Amino acid sequence: MLQLQAIESGYGESPVLRNVTMRVDQAQVVCLIGRNGVGKTTLMRTLTGQLKIRHGTMSLDEVDVTTWDSVYRARSGIGYVPQGREIFPLLTVKENLLLGLEPCNPQPKTFPEDVIELFPVLPQMYHRQGGDLSGGQQQQLAFARALASRPKLLLLDEPTEGIQPSIVEEIRNVICKIKAQGNTSVILVEQSIDFVRSVADYIYVMDKGSIVAQGDPEHIDIEQFEHYLTV
Repeated sequence: MLQLQAIESGYGESPVLRNVTMRVDQAQVVCLIGRNGVGKTTLMRTLTGQLKIRHGTMSLDEVDVTTWDSVYRARSGIGYVPQGREIFPLLTVKENLLLGLEPCNPQPKTFPEDVIELFPVLPQMYHRQGGDLSGGQQQQLAFARALASRPKLLLLDEPTEGIQPSIVEEIRNVICKIKAQGNTSVILVEQSIDFVRSVADYIYVMDKGSIVAQGDPEHIDIEQFEHYLTV
């Protein structure tokens, strides 16, 4: 589904990502772990096209998308739930959700019911402003909005950060349901090792903008790389 080969990217003149090579297969949940500031969010922004790839190649579903901007990448099947959620606080819940249909061509007139069924609390809040929701409710809203266009690849940047345990469990269940459906691959940036082990098919460890370890949850010894995960 996704192939990155020797990716380099960053901000202005400052490089952040160095020689990042990754692979994500169909319907696979790949987790990216590492301490704060090592380049995980930079990688997510590079995948969405917010940051340009300075060196290396990126292919999605065997199509080279290295030079594509964020609009074309969204239309090609990349959905994104950013860290901090970034919902529109003055728009209603329903208006926020409908914005998730923008990448679709042709654009549906209604929000997909099967996505709403994953987040049953949202229809009760359709007419509330996004900014009035709790952090956990905003996270569910951002998650549903990203799924609206039925992406091939879903990027989740620390979706459990600052969220109450009951919502964390709901997010875990949604990720497992997405994987079981077999249509969407997931890249998950996450700090909780327990959460990672419960959903991941494959794990990459990042430090100083590079991949320093990788493996499946059954064979990678996370404790061996604990010094990469703590400040």
